[in-house]
Amino acid sequence: MKKSKSHYHCHRFPAEVISYAVRWHFRFQLSLRDIEERLFERGVAVTYETILCWHDKSNRGFAHWVKGSR
Repeated sequence: MKKSKSHYHCHRFPAEVISYAVRWHFRFQLSLRDIEERLFERGVAVTYETILCWHDKSNRGFAHWVKGSR
């Protein structure tokens, strides 16, 4: 059985960190700067611009998934 690659397989940060950041933005509607601060408190130095890129990429993937499931 083939193992599927993560959407974030060629990023500098682990997929788990990216998933948390994107989930916090969607689920709790935190601002990008708030997420940047929360990650920094946990020892992850990332800019809000990077989080925005992650968000945009996951938005495109989510939209594609929704359109395909109809």
